Amino acid sequence: MLAVLGFLSVILLLVVVMTKKLSPTVALIAVPSIMAFIGGFGFKDVGTFITDGIKTISPTGVMFIFAILFFGILSDAGTFDPIIQKILKLVGSDPVKIAVGTAILAMCVHLDGSGAVTFIITIPALLPLYDAVGMSRVTLATVVALAAGTMNMVPWGGPTIRAATSLNAPINELFNPMLVPLLAGLITVLVIAVFLGKREKKRIGEINIANVNNLDLNGMNKEVDEKKLSLKRPKLFIVNIILIVAAIAVMISNLLPPQVTFMFAFCIAIVINYPNVKLQRELIDAHAKEALMMASVLFAAGAFTGIMKGSEMITAMSETIVNLIPTAMGRFIPLIVGIASMPLSMLFDPDSFYFGVLPVLSSAANQFGIDPLMVGRASIIGQMTTGFPISPLTAATFLLAGLTGVDLGDHQKKTIPLAWLVTIVMLIVSIAIGVIAL
Repeated sequence: MLAVLGFLSVILLLVVVMTKKLSPTVALIAVPSIMAFIGGFGFKDVGTFITDGIKTISPTGVMFIFAILFFGILSDAGTFDPIIQKILKLVGSDPVKIAVGTAILAMCVHLDGSGAVTFIITIPALLPLYDAVGMSRVTLATVVALAAGTMNMVPWGGPTIRAATSLNAPINELFNPMLVPLLAGLITVLVIAVFLGKREKKRIGEINIANVNNLDLNGMNKEVDEKKLSLKRPKLFIVNIILIVAAIAVMISNLLPPQVTFMFAFCIAIVINYPNVKLQRELIDAHAKEALMMASVLFAAGAFTGIMKGSEMITAMSETIVNLIPTAMGRFIPLIVGIASMPLSMLFDPDSFYFGVLPVLSSAANQFGIDPLMVGRASIIGQMTTGFPISPLTAATFLLAGLTGVDLGDHQKKTIPLAWLVTIVMLIVSIAIGVIAL
C-alpha cells in the first residue's frame, strides 16, 4: 500500500508540475500530504513529517538565500564588468579566441548560478562581435549553453542544492569530491570551444578586420541607466574579487558551513560596497524576490521529502524497485543515472527529478550497498546542469534562443550531443577517481 502511494505521489507530482497544473511549491506540499492522508496518517503525523523535513533542509535554504544576495550585490557593484571588457578586448577578431572567450565569460558570469542572468549579460555583450566577424549565432548559443550548463554544478546552483536537499546530505559531502570532474568538464567545454572556433574560422575564411576594429567594445554591452551606473564600485574591484575567492575557499575547505560562509560574505560585501543603510535595504529588496522564490521551493521540498521518508513510502518504493532489479545490475545504478542524467533534463524539470525521482533511485541503490551520494553525484553531472540550457522545461532555454535569435531546434540539434559529451567526460573522470564507483 505504501509503495503504491509513494509511486502515485511521484507520478502525480511529475504530471501536475510538468503540465503546469500546479506550481512546484504547491505540488511539493499538497501531493504527498494527500497521499499520506489516504494512507491513514493523521494531521498530527503529517505535521511532524513536514516539520522534520523542513529542519533537514533549512541550512541549504539559508545558504541559497545569502548566496543570491551576495552575488547580486557584487553584480550591482560592477565586479564582473572589467572581466567582461577584458575578455572582449583580448579575443580580437580570431574566431577561435572569440569562442574560447565566450566560454570563459559565461563561466565567470555564471558564478551566481543563474542561467537567466548569465544569458542576459553574456549574449548582448558578444552578439555584435559575432555578427561583425560573421560567426554563427548558433555557435554563440552552443558555447554559452555548454559553459553555463557545466558551471551550474556549483554548490549554490539549483541542481546541487536540490540533490543535497533530497538526499538530506551536507552540500560539501556531495559536491567537494566532484571538483575534479567539474574542472574536467570545464576543460572539455574549452576544447569544444576551440573546435567550434576553428570550424567557424574555416567556414568564414578571410574576415574583414575593420568590422571588428570599428566596434566600440566598451559600448557594446547595452545602455546603462543612471541608477545602475551610480551603484558601480570600480575602486573596490580587487576587494570584491578577493572576497569571492575567499568565500569559495572557506566553503570548500570546510572551515565554516556553507550557509555561514555566505552569511558572513554577504555582510562584508554589502557593508564595504554600500555603507548607506537605506541603499542596503533597497538592494536587498531588489534581490529578495529571486532568493525567496527558490527558498520557498526548497522548504516545500523539505515537506515532500519529510512526508515521503517519515511515512516510509520511500522505503517501500525502494524495496519494490530492488525486487525488480536483477542483483547483478544493482551496482550499476550510479553509472546508469550518470549516462542518462543529461537526456533526463528533456523529460524532468529539476524539482520533479531531484525531489521525486532521485530519492527513489538513491534509496534503491542503498539497498544494494551503494552510497546514495554517488547517485546524487551522477545526477548533478547532467540533470539540469549540462542539460538545463537545452531543456524545453526551463524558461532560460527560450531566453537563450530569443537573445541569440536562433531557432530552438537548431540550438538543440547542435548543443545536445556536445552537452552529453561533457557529461560523459565528467562521468568517466568521476569513476576514475572513485567518487562514483562501479
